[in-house]
Amino acid sequence: MTIKTLILAAAAASITASASVADTYFQKGRTLDAGSTLDLGLITAEGNGVVAIYDYHRGERGALLGTEQLSAGANTDVRVKTGLPTKRDVIAVISVDGQEKAAKDFVVN
Repeated sequence: MTIKTLILAAAAASITASASVADTYFQKGRTLDAGSTLDLGLITAEGNGVVAIYDYHRGERGALLGTEQLSAGANTDVRVKTGLPTKRDVIAVISVDGQEKAAKDFVVN
């Protein structure tokens, strides 16, 4: 291989790696168990940020129930303490650098 080919291959690998961590999403399905701590499972974030849990009723975001810090990349076993037993549906919002990157509403059983 020539130096030019090696440089191009390294650049392509770098771009691919950067693109794969640029996604922010929830892995968990749409239901959560009721309780004072909500288990959101795996969350992937494109940068350091926070996931916030809000009360969610009739398509409206309500009171903030709790938050948890996230680091860039995969965050396993994310749990958010709400302080009170949560029995109503919620919406979880991931923010990175102060910007909302992903949101998902959950049915609480």
